Amino acid sequence: QVHLVESGGGSVQAGGSLRLSCAVSGDIYVSNCMGWFRQAPGKEREGVAYIYTSDGGIYYADSVKGRFTISQDNAKKTMYLQMNSLKPEDTAMYYCAADLNPPVPAPIRVRPSAEDFGYWGQGTQVTVSP
Repeated sequence: QVHLVESGGGSVQAGGSLRLSCAVSGDIYVSNCMGWFRQAPGKEREGVAYIYTSDGGIYYADSVKGRFTISQDNAKKTMYLQMNSLKPEDTAMYYCAADLNPPVPAPIRVRPSAEDFGYWGQGTQVTVSP
């Protein structure tokens, strides 16, 4: 059984920073990709950032490029999302997710979708005030 637990959400003013953590527990034998998603009330779930386990390849949504940084600590089985220069439009519930399928080689990768991720955390709320 694999479990993902997010932490680090909170309320900040615009321009502030937060670091989200995603602790992974359970037996993981292969993994392709880990990702952060967010969903604001009345909006569709949005992929924010992804990191490929095999080679550390990283992708960001255009809306967060230059402000957010995804990273992972394999020894701690933890993934992070450093969020800087936060904006009110970043307000959402943030979820971490794991794609535990076999790794996909970089040349044939396509942008992940939520359906690729079979394991999800419970979410952590991020609220950014003007």
